[in-house]
Amino acid sequence: MQLIKKLGATRWLVVFAVVAMLAAACSSDSDDTTTTAGDDSTVTTEGSMELTPVSLQLQWFTQAQFAGYYAAVAKGFYEDLGLDVTLLEGGVDIVPATVLGAGGADFAESWAVRALGPREEGADIVNISQIFERSALLQVSFADKGITGPADLAGLNVGSWGFGNEAELYAGLRSVGLDPQSDVNIVQQQFDMLAFIAGDIDAAQAMTYNEYAQVLETINPDTGELFQPEDLAVIDWNKVGTAMLQDGIWADAGRLESDPEYRETAVKLVQGSIMGWAFCRDNFDECVDIVLDAGPTLGESHQRWMLNEVNNLIWPASNGVGTMDPVLWNQTIKNAVDGELLSADPGPDAYRTDINEEALTNLRAAGVDVDGNGWTPKEIELTEGGE
Repeated sequence: MQLIKKLGATRWLVVFAVVAMLAAACSSDSDDTTTTAGDDSTVTTEGSMELTPVSLQLQWFTQAQFAGYYAAVAKGFYEDLGLDVTLLEGGVDIVPATVLGAGGADFAESWAVRALGPREEGADIVNISQIFERSALLQVSFADKGITGPADLAGLNVGSWGFGNEAELYAGLRSVGLDPQSDVNIVQQQFDMLAFIAGDIDAAQAMTYNEYAQVLETINPDTGELFQPEDLAVIDWNKVGTAMLQDGIWADAGRLESDPEYRETAVKLVQGSIMGWAFCRDNFDECVDIVLDAGPTLGESHQRWMLNEVNNLIWPASNGVGTMDPVLWNQTIKNAVDGELLSADPGPDAYRTDINEEALTNLRAAGVDVDGNGWTPKEIELTEGGE
C-alpha cells in the first residue's frame, strides 16, 4: 500500500476511523490483495512478499523535519524489510505519545518531554531510537537589541510557544538566576514569527530549520531586501547547556516485552528510518523532491533549508544514528523536573537501547554509513516566502 495518510489538525481519535477505512479499502480494492485484522495482521499482494502494516504518528504537519521517514516510504526501504508503513501527519492538537499510548498508532515520533508527560500520566511507552542528536531550538532577537545570552532577557518580552517548548528557555533563564515567572515577560507566541517581526516580541522561540528561516524569507522594510543572518542574534541552548532531546522514535513498552513480532517490527522500523535519513544525507535534492511530493505547506527553498538544518541535527552521529546520549537524557530530565513539566525522574525504563543497537548492527553489516562523519552543511539560498 505504501500510504502516507494526512490527518491535518483533526483530533487523534480520527486515527481509529481512518485505520478502519483503510482496512476495508485494502480488502476490497483487488482480488489480489488480502488483509487480516489484529496485531499480527499482514497485507499480501499477488507476486509480492507479505508486508506487516505499521503506522508511525508524526508530531507535526508534512515537512522536511520528517524527510527520512518519507524517503524510507518512497524509496521502498520499509517495504524491503517487510513493512507497509503509513505515516500519520501531526498537528497542533495531536500528541503523538497519547496516540501511541491509546493504541491509535504502532509507533510515534516525538520530543522527549512531550512523550514523557503522557508517559507519567500512564501511557506505557518507551524511547527506542533518539534520531536527533542535537537541539534545534533558538531564542532569536534582532541584533540591534544587544541580546547575546539569557541574562540579557531580563525585563524583556520573551516569546514562548508553551506546550512543553518552554523547557530549554526556562532552564536557560534559571541558569543565570532569572525567574521565568517574574524577571521576564513571557509572551504567548504563535507558531510563526509575525509578532517578532512586528516588534511585539523582543526574543522569539525559533527552530533552526523552520521559524528562523521564516524571518530570513521576509522582506526587511528598511532595506527592501530579505532579512540577513547578520540582522539577527541567537541564543543557542546547546551552547548555554540547557538543550533537551527532541525528535526520537517511541514504541509501546508492553508490546515490546510481550510480542516478539512487534519487537522485530520495531527493529525493522528503526532500521528503515535510519536508511531514509542516510538517503537524505547523501541524496539531498531527491529527498527534497520526495518531501515536496508529499505536500508540505511551505515551498521548495524553505524545505531545502529545513532538510539541511535537520541533517545538521543528525550528522555526524557520535555513535551511530539513534544512539541515546545518557548525559543529554539526564540533562533533559533535570530541566523538565525543574521546570515542573515532569513531577519526577521517569527512571531507567523510559528508554532502551537494544532496538537501535540491533538496527545499527544490521545496517553496518550491509555497508550503510550510519555515522556520517563526512557530513558538512550546504549553502542554501532562501527566497521570499520560502518558495
